Amino acid sequence: MELRQVRAFVAVAEDGELGRAAQRLGLLRSALAGQIRRLERELHTELFDRSVPGARLTADGERFLPAARALLAAAERARSAVAHRPAAVPAPAPDRTLRLGTGPGLAAHLDRVLAALARTAPRLAVEPVTAPARERRALVAAGALDAAFVRCRAPGPGRDGLRHVPLWQDPLVAAVPARHPLAGSPGAVSLGELAGLPLLLPDREDNPPLVDLVLAACHAAGFTPVAGPRHPALDAALAAVGEGTAAAGRWTVVYDAYARRLPAPGVVYLPFRGPGMELTTCLVVRRGGPPAGVDLLLRACAAAGERGAPAGCR
Repeated sequence: MELRQVRAFVAVAEDGELGRAAQRLGLLRSALAGQIRRLERELHTELFDRSVPGARLTADGERFLPAARALLAAAERARSAVAHRPAAVPAPAPDRTLRLGTGPGLAAHLDRVLAALARTAPRLAVEPVTAPARERRALVAAGALDAAFVRCRAPGPGRDGLRHVPLWQDPLVAAVPARHPLAGSPGAVSLGELAGLPLLLPDREDNPPLVDLVLAACHAAGFTPVAGPRHPALDAALAAVGEGTAAAGRWTVVYDAYARRLPAPGVVYLPFRGPGMELTTCLVVRRGGPPAGVDLLLRACAAAGERGAPAGCR
């Protein structure tokens, strides 16, 4: 939990509207919304009720607000305790700010990369912009983003003047009902063991690489999965999985990095047995001369210890 996330939460709660809070803090709406989502993942709860207009607090949000204000007040007292010391030299303004497209499932990677970037290139700032996976390439091509994380089955040369630079592999895990016999079995699960359960997947247009990979893997394992009902978001799909029983259940797939940060009631995550159930995360940049600072961003990926991160964008 970071103080900027807590400060963002308090500002939205007090202003009752994301736009006003973003203006007060000098942030873009997307950046502010991203800080709120990361805080909610850290706390494993939703702080705002997104089913209604505005920024209405949930019950957990109401309980967290006074504690958040107290935390900010304590931080201010800690600063005041050393206020008699000579003022520190202000940090230099960043030479460049990169607009980086990302999504909730990439939060664990993004946090490590930003921490590495602060160490290796402190004068390069990154503004994370949360955007749907299906839109990130187009936003880079249009110049609205300088670069974006996207997941691919087999990264190719890219289209529309874009270049895909492979960074790391993202394994998938199976999400099964905690009351299903598979959940009690130690170790990994094979796709064949899941053949009898309905499979919950997003619409293909929302995530083509994921849907194509899972369906192809099921076909290679000798079965066509039974399609379960569509759900508008991963949280809803996991809730449906968690309602399953030993006799009747459903399953879905989740990125391992996301599963580690997103425990779900009644759901057990199982790794897959054997290779092939992973996607490659790439950094997408414009082919005709990527913006200044992209090489530094890629070096930060390598410094963060991401497997397969290249040293630069050629």
